[in-house]
Amino acid sequence: MTYETLAIELKQPFAYVTLNRPEVRNAMNQQMVQDLLHFFNSIRENRTIRAVILAGAGGHFCAGGDIKEMQESFANPQDDGSTRTAEFDRMLQAVERAPQVVVARVEGAAMGGGFGLVCVSDIAIASTDAKFGLPEVRLGIVPALISPYVIQRMGLTEARKLMLTGGRFSGLEAVRYGVVHDVAEPQALDATIQSILEDIRQCSPQALAMCKELIFRAVDGDTTAEYRAKKLDELRRSESGQEGMIAFIRKRKPAWAEGGEA
Repeated sequence: MTYETLAIELKQPFAYVTLNRPEVRNAMNQQMVQDLLHFFNSIRENRTIRAVILAGAGGHFCAGGDIKEMQESFANPQDDGSTRTAEFDRMLQAVERAPQVVVARVEGAAMGGGFGLVCVSDIAIASTDAKFGLPEVRLGIVPALISPYVIQRMGLTEARKLMLTGGRFSGLEAVRYGVVHDVAEPQALDATIQSILEDIRQCSPQALAMCKELIFRAVDGDTTAEYRAKKLDELRRSESGQEGMIAFIRKRKPAWAEGGEA
């Protein structure tokens, strides 16, 4: 897969997706939004990919939206922005609800839209020198499109403070706010990510996808005891479930942990 603003590397069972506009600290333009949306839609049914690692080129995750492009579009009276905003939200939902585990590798700037991208990841690990922020109010705008994801991630109390001040904060503070799960020194960031990927390697691709579905149906208030029991029974009877239980009984690794796709 080739994209204008993304660098993609597949190392089964993982896909490494790098935001690739280093000359502007990976600021998110409309092309990047379209590229991310297309990529995540393209792998939705792909169970050979268990996790997607999101990172940024050139030492930064994403400095936010492309302000220059935004200003130029706003100056066009024929452009009401509705198509762009709808596409941006579809992209965030595609990332958040991907059947794969989405891991954000955060270094340098993670601002605005980049901050929103962190908030829709399943697991986020940041460098200790990463800088986070919601600077929109200092630019005379608001973080409208990412606000539901930010509030869900960190809670209303902290989100109100950060959204209303535009202040920046460190990777360590991001852990306290619940934005990221852990921090690592810059030289240890990749090793920390790899440790998490090794844990994911032990997990069934089918079970991961169903677990993601279950999480968000629960968030949406769309689960019943009957639905949950049915999903558990489906997996228990599936090839994946049978392989996992037999491997446990026989004290061996399941096929997917050995490189297979059971």
